[in-house]
Amino acid sequence: MSPAALSQLLLLYSWFAVSGLIVFLLLIARFYQRFASVPTHFRLFLVPIVVYGIGAVRYTAVGRIGGDLAGDLMMGTAGISLAALCVQLAHRMLTRKQRTS
Repeated sequence: MSPAALSQLLLLYSWFAVSGLIVFLLLIARFYQRFASVPTHFRLFLVPIVVYGIGAVRYTAVGRIGGDLAGDLMMGTAGISLAALCVQLAHRMLTRKQRTS
């Protein structure tokens, strides 16, 4: 197996691992929404999965990891959107509602 083919295989494998972790976050958000009746917008966690997938396919097609503007933008966009979703979920889960008496 050539080094380029091994690199492509590992890149796609890492996408599956990252996607699995994001799906786990999605399930946590869905669970919290269902039982706490607080909207978490858990379906938006699918966006980083898709964008990471597009970036991984782009890197695989180019044959290198990094240095490709389109792939770098996709990975950056996915990372920023995932970070924003995680912060939003943590905020909703960790802040208490103020009771009005």
